[in-house]
Amino acid sequence: MSPIDLAQSRRSDISGFHKLSPSERLDYVRRFAGLTDEETEQLKKECALGIDIADRMIENVVGTTQLPMGIATNFLINGKDYLVPMTIEEPSVVAAASYAAKLARGAGGFTASSTDPVMIGQIQLVNVPEPEDAVKKILAKRHHLLKVANDQDPILVKYGGGAREIKAEVLDSDIIGKMIAFQIHVDCRDAMGANAVNSMAEALAPVLEDMTGGKARLRIISNLAIYRTAKSEAVWKKDAIGEDTVQGVIDAYAFAVADNFRCATHNKGVMNGVDAVVLATGNDFRAVEAGAHSFAARNGGYEPLTKYWKDDEGNLHGSIEMPVPVGIVGGATRSHPIAQISKKILRLHSARELGEVIASVGLAQNFAALRALSTEGIQRGHMELHARNVAIAAGAEGDLIDMVASKMVEAKKINGDSAKQILDELRT
Repeated sequence: MSPIDLAQSRRSDISGFHKLSPSERLDYVRRFAGLTDEETEQLKKECALGIDIADRMIENVVGTTQLPMGIATNFLINGKDYLVPMTIEEPSVVAAASYAAKLARGAGGFTASSTDPVMIGQIQLVNVPEPEDAVKKILAKRHHLLKVANDQDPILVKYGGGAREIKAEVLDSDIIGKMIAFQIHVDCRDAMGANAVNSMAEALAPVLEDMTGGKARLRIISNLAIYRTAKSEAVWKKDAIGEDTVQGVIDAYAFAVADNFRCATHNKGVMNGVDAVVLATGNDFRAVEAGAHSFAARNGGYEPLTKYWKDDEGNLHGSIEMPVPVGIVGGATRSHPIAQISKKILRLHSARELGEVIASVGLAQNFAALRALSTEGIQRGHMELHARNVAIAAGAEGDLIDMVASKMVEAKKINGDSAKQILDELRT
């Protein structure tokens, strides 16, 4: 089937996608996502983010920087085909995610789900005369406090979101003694929600001060979004990946469960995929990172974000659960032209759907890393792809980049000195 025919059927399992030229890949994505000529030209530009837009996004702007954006193929999530934009500087990540998704398609791809998009806002109350009694007063005024919060964002309420619940508890600190930690739970719908939640917290702070006799200090959203999570599961059949790989992945997972040093790198493999999609869609990858690692430590120890096990037939099952505080409206998701195009390529209908895609990519990326680590080793494929970066750093341009990289891989010497020597010989 030709790329044109594939695009018309909107499948993501594209044979030989990596062998196409960048312009051919872009043409496929254009057809798949129905991109306009203007959007296609934006992707072609060496700097799609203009200085005038950048100057309105952050302060003290002097220029812009870019990272490569690739397309992960083969993703089938809840029966829907996805081409997944991934923004990342590290070689092998996009290829690994695509391959993991291809191997999962034989058992139906990924099955994903998510919770309502509820974020937590916190208010710290200090110097409260009777903190235990104050907590009771706060909880007794639940309906009033929710109304104060929802009055700050009638548009969010109009679209079915808004403040849903409050909580309050006394915390005892060795530094300042007792304080009250107040929480407001807000359904943010398709927004990430930081602005809405923070505005509600600011409005509630003076009300709580009057109610408790204390002083409100911090009034801010929490990035540990335990009520806004996504799950994804996949099966990799024994016949497709081999019995040794099944056991190898389970052995690698057991290592992460038992050892924090390994677990940190295990979860980094998850975030290689997660952050790349978060960046491509203009979301806050720092918030997602903070939430993911805090979530991994929610039970008192640091745990893997993924789990693996073997079924009675010897097939490998994998699952992931993690917070996904991301949106498809507001902030950079709306102002950055590439973020808008990325959302269109994904053909998203909600922020929850984006979270399910992100979780699925995180699981795929983690499986790919464990598969490589437990079999041929991570460096083989990674360094072969990294060889082009080494060649560029040595001064190679155009066709010389691939020639230098190929000779380094052949010689199994992928480093700067080797690249310079080969480049000098080719030029001579």
